[in-house]
Amino acid sequence: MNEKKRKEAAASLLKDMEKTASQVRELIVAMPPHGLLGYIYAQRLMKAMTDQNTTEEQHDAGGPDDLINENQFLLEYVHAVLATDAARSDATFNEGQCAELFELGRKLRKQAMFFAMVTSANTEDGVFGPDTADIEFRAKSTWIMLRGNRYQVLEGEFYRYVLTPHDDVLKEVYGIGATDIAAGFQAMTDASRSGHADAITEMMKQFDSVQAFAASQAKPLEEVIEAWAAANANQAKTTSRAMDDMFRGGVANVSRHTKLPPTLLADLAYQRGEETEFFSAGDFAGTPYRTLPARKKPLIQLGSDYYAVDPCFTRDAGYRALLYNLLQRKPDYKKTFEDRQKTMSEAAFADVLATQLPGAAVFHEVYYKDSVSKQWSENDTLILVDDVLFLVEAKAGAAATIASPALDFGRHAQSVQDLVLKAYKQCERFFNYLNSADEVPLYHLVGGKYEECGRVRRSDYRMMVPIGLTVESFSPFSAYCKELPQVEPLLGRHAFVSLSIDDLFVLKRLLPTPGEFAHYMEVRQAVAGIRRAHLFDELDHLGAYLKKNRFDQDIADQLKGGKVNMLIWNGMSDIVDRSFEGEGWRSGPFPTQNFPEEVQKLFEALDATRARGWLSAESHIRDLGEEGRNNLAKMLSDLRQTLNQHPARYFTLSGDREPLFVWLQQHDHQIDWAKVNDKASAAALAVKASNVIGVVAEVSADGTYHRAQPFAVRIPTARTEENGHVYEDAKRMAQPTRAVNLNQPKNVIPPVKTKRPGRNDPCPCGSGVKYKRCHGR
Repeated sequence: MNEKKRKEAAASLLKDMEKTASQVRELIVAMPPHGLLGYIYAQRLMKAMTDQNTTEEQHDAGGPDDLINENQFLLEYVHAVLATDAARSDATFNEGQCAELFELGRKLRKQAMFFAMVTSANTEDGVFGPDTADIEFRAKSTWIMLRGNRYQVLEGEFYRYVLTPHDDVLKEVYGIGATDIAAGFQAMTDASRSGHADAITEMMKQFDSVQAFAASQAKPLEEVIEAWAAANANQAKTTSRAMDDMFRGGVANVSRHTKLPPTLLADLAYQRGEETEFFSAGDFAGTPYRTLPARKKPLIQLGSDYYAVDPCFTRDAGYRALLYNLLQRKPDYKKTFEDRQKTMSEAAFADVLATQLPGAAVFHEVYYKDSVSKQWSENDTLILVDDVLFLVEAKAGAAATIASPALDFGRHAQSVQDLVLKAYKQCERFFNYLNSADEVPLYHLVGGKYEECGRVRRSDYRMMVPIGLTVESFSPFSAYCKELPQVEPLLGRHAFVSLSIDDLFVLKRLLPTPGEFAHYMEVRQAVAGIRRAHLFDELDHLGAYLKKNRFDQDIADQLKGGKVNMLIWNGMSDIVDRSFEGEGWRSGPFPTQNFPEEVQKLFEALDATRARGWLSAESHIRDLGEEGRNNLAKMLSDLRQTLNQHPARYFTLSGDREPLFVWLQQHDHQIDWAKVNDKASAAALAVKASNVIGVVAEVSADGTYHRAQPFAVRIPTARTEENGHVYEDAKRMAQPTRAVNLNQPKNVIPPVKTKRPGRNDPCPCGSGVKYKRCHGR
């Protein structure tokens, strides 16, 4: 399509959208809101019930899920019209008009999607380089399609965390604090999620009560209803509310379903006819490419009650709207507010993931002299745990602009750059500083003076992850930021990762151990460094990891040869999504990668011991595929069961990767580190490896793993008189009948008594650290 035809097509689509939007408006304003809401929510419920009975194949083909999205889209327009138009006294409910309304909603969505395609197609270059056209389309389509891409059951947890810094001011302004407000938002989402089911249960309960009453009176049911209601006033009122929830949109009545005060609800709500911009004259009038009123105020006041007409924007826009109105009511709080937001967002990564970062050294507001400008610079949060370094740059402002990408894609893209590039540049500056010397000092600013608070050696860290952290969800741009031409792996190898606090609450549940989380971040960072490969958001990345483990390698293989211009993995989050469905979600179980019990015990021992390098050892094992995991489990189990006869056993797991050397030591027997080192060195020579991962585990024959720790395997580079016995041992190991590999790791080491090293002697494991600070702990 040439440029002239493209513009003509775009103009025609815009005109059609405006006409359809006007028709939608006319139908909505002509019907009473409660009846209309009841009808739409009932349709939504039926479609959700259909979804429960949909097979995975039907789900992938696009069925009930898409219908629910259409329903959601229509609810946004109901909110927009109620906010824009005053109530009409002649409004009457018409089911035929409702059916027409659904059809017009589908039509408007399709027109908007075609408009996104046509207006993005010829964008040849831009802020996202050659991928700008694709990302512009995705920005526009996301603006139309994506709502509520968070898990409703975690809403209270999110609000409680992000509002706690403002607890005192919230109490002063609204009369309740962060905990109660969070509970209110959770109740709001619970009503939309399970309100119909609760109403049905309540109605069944009351029906049983009426039947029992009729039986006791020996009269027909219809003759005793009024008498039952008079005798059971509270139950009758409960039944009336359940009926309202079922048939008149009562599930959206937040005045009923929450304990949030009217003052707070009023700040989040439009009154009928209050909004004047959405349908005003001009381009895009009333179309989805204007900013929907729900993005500004997510509630609507109907009579004396407040309604969350659109449950998704209640969550997506509620946080921003609440804080905006808090500052409107208390403008002198602005500076303190910003300081508290900054402190909260900078601490969030270490706070939320405290279990995944045991014993970590956490430095907030780290200062240093920039190696280039020689000026003092600052970074938000540096986290050091074992051989992993996380540098977190937090952005406490809104993660997403409410400016439409169709009206101003430049502004929309600029918000991405403000969030991503600023964090990226700050991380880049610190990584360059780390790279400027073997060891660099870190400082805190105390009373106007810079005081040294620590030192860091880049060589100590196998993995260094620069992270940009937003408060709110930043999808889909969080996953696409790697396409910005300016975003390259730092120091040529450390890719930048964008996350939100929303994401952290999910990651902490599905990756509960330090080893799981560190390995996920290693894989996630690898994917962040692969251009032209897209997953929609963090939850898709997490789902891909749980399903495929090293999915970065799958992606790299698919992109090989340059035949694929862009690779998109879709729907990978389904395994995560299902974890938060249903009333029993808290008790799980959550999805996880499968490891044999014997390997899981080794992980637990490594985690419990936490000797230097344990995350690296776990990562190496977690890289294994199913066959490798099973082979490792079999060798551990087979040799562990012989420890009563042989106080020490060892084997080497080798293949296409770095070999893994495992030494099993009978618990309560002294480890002969000289023997361990010699055998590991010989095994490395036997399999001709340039590097070997070593692990020593103290185990009982009954299967109890007491301790496990990695150790450095020293590989000789030349034969000497001192190490000749190692070379001879390697020669024997390399023989087919003595091979130390997956198939025959049965070498027996007799028990050896050795003198325990002194506390201040070098540790015999070869780490170079004093024994008391290494394996003598």
